Amino acid sequence: MANSSTRPTAAGRRKAGRHRGEGQWAAGHFTPLNANEQVKKDDDGLNVRTRIETIYSKRGFDSIDPADLRGRMRWWGLYTQRKPGIDGGKTAVLEPHELDDEHFMMRVRVDGGRLTVTQLRTIGEISQEFARGTADITDRQNIQLHWIRIEDVPEIWRRLESVGLSTTEACGDVPRVVLGSPVAGIAADEIIDGTPALEEIQRRVVGNPAYSNLPRKFKGAVSGSPLLDIVHEINDVAFVGVEHPELGPGFDVWVGGGLSTNPKLGVRIGAWASLEDVPDVFEGVVGIFRDYGYRRLRNRARLKYLLADWGPEKFRQVLQDEYLLRTLADGPAPAQPAQRWRDHIGVHRQRDGRYYVGFAARVGRVDGGTLTKVAELAAEHGSDRLRTTVEQKMLILDVEEDRVGPLREALAALDLQVEPSAFRRGTMACTGIEFCKLAIVETKARGAALVDELERRLPAFDEPITINVNGCPNSCARIQVADIGLKGQLVTDENGEQVEGYQVHLGGGLGLDPGFGRKVRGLKVTAAQLPDYVERLLTRYAAGRADGERFAQWAARAGEEDLT
Repeated sequence: MANSSTRPTAAGRRKAGRHRGEGQWAAGHFTPLNANEQVKKDDDGLNVRTRIETIYSKRGFDSIDPADLRGRMRWWGLYTQRKPGIDGGKTAVLEPHELDDEHFMMRVRVDGGRLTVTQLRTIGEISQEFARGTADITDRQNIQLHWIRIEDVPEIWRRLESVGLSTTEACGDVPRVVLGSPVAGIAADEIIDGTPALEEIQRRVVGNPAYSNLPRKFKGAVSGSPLLDIVHEINDVAFVGVEHPELGPGFDVWVGGGLSTNPKLGVRIGAWASLEDVPDVFEGVVGIFRDYGYRRLRNRARLKYLLADWGPEKFRQVLQDEYLLRTLADGPAPAQPAQRWRDHIGVHRQRDGRYYVGFAARVGRVDGGTLTKVAELAAEHGSDRLRTTVEQKMLILDVEEDRVGPLREALAALDLQVEPSAFRRGTMACTGIEFCKLAIVETKARGAALVDELERRLPAFDEPITINVNGCPNSCARIQVADIGLKGQLVTDENGEQVEGYQVHLGGGLGLDPGFGRKVRGLKVTAAQLPDYVERLLTRYAAGRADGERFAQWAARAGEEDLT
């Protein structure tokens, strides 16, 4: 079992040198080197819950300590949201207290995307009663609510926890939600069901003080699907189903992925993990990040930087020698997925003969009333299991064949498409300037409007295409690995005025085409120009592509005149 002490034994044998280094605990560097590290040393973020329940919820927003407000409350899934009316040009200019609204975004943690009818209904009811009806399905399988008052947080927690949900460590410098295949345990083509490992990871890690002070956020994923449906290349640690020629089904281990302003794809460490090994390896990788991760500079405090310096061979050796205390078997790489779409949209037969039905809202934006109705539809059609996906979509599982047609019709009445256009299916958007304090431009409404406009202009376009819309450079919507990635920024329009717009990334991808999109020099579009630009680009692709050529392949070879 992985070492779960807060500091490894090896750390006690090391002395801090004269150079302050990178703030690695395992090198003896325990003195906080920035304000974030000081806040975490002063008090564990998990402890803020007591203050929320006993002080802040009773005395109101103005009673909240600033270190809790903009720091530790994240450990319980709470961020202050952006004050309405502040334009993107002021995002980097104003002080944090000037950007803060007196309401919160709350992130409900949904590990593996797994929800019951009762859980989804509860989230919908909370949305309607406490969040002005807001609800977004995220690209990490969570559900986010907005307009939350601090006074209502304890009651929301009570309701969530009464049905087995929580906001524990949904944000913060901790192990966040663990992604899982939304069709784990039911897909006919599944290599191995990772659900038992995911549940054991939750039991060991979530809310555990041994892992509640990491250098920065930590993202994990487990899937045994051959579709590679958990974006494993951009997680800190990911377990991908493979068939070992001698040991049978298990998982290939990947580490060090992440996007933001310095994107890196994860790498294989060459190790094969059995289903029973996975929780130990997960704990071990978290332990390495805690003990050896860089804490000096916030912009280098992700596992990908340590992995880049160490390399996968050393990383595996440290994992085995200091944390697992055993050697992992070598193993094969996962095979390329057989198809481009990995979102499980549509109607698919399960291994037990029943069906699951995947459907799409526009850019993950739903509302509390819709979530409640979806829960009721699932129950009415014989299901008690729903799933969210890493593409901001949702599935209803366990539907009998004679109930599939009526369910499709009922979902369509809610504008939830089982056979969506390529544009609705492939477009994602982050929270954007509507609520996010880091954002520069609008995303959700603009992404939804772009979907509608492209459906009208290009009704016959049916090639797989991903269009990811992000409100700032941080890439919460994965702009670098989209066919068309749109990074929000202020740009100059034809009148010389600063307006909302996007820098364009082209030809990124995961799975079949893993890699980052290319940036054409000077290629930026205003928000007003966006539909015209995307229509022009896709028309050129459709006319100039070779037989079977995917957009990423075409964009890599196309001349700049075709991409502008």
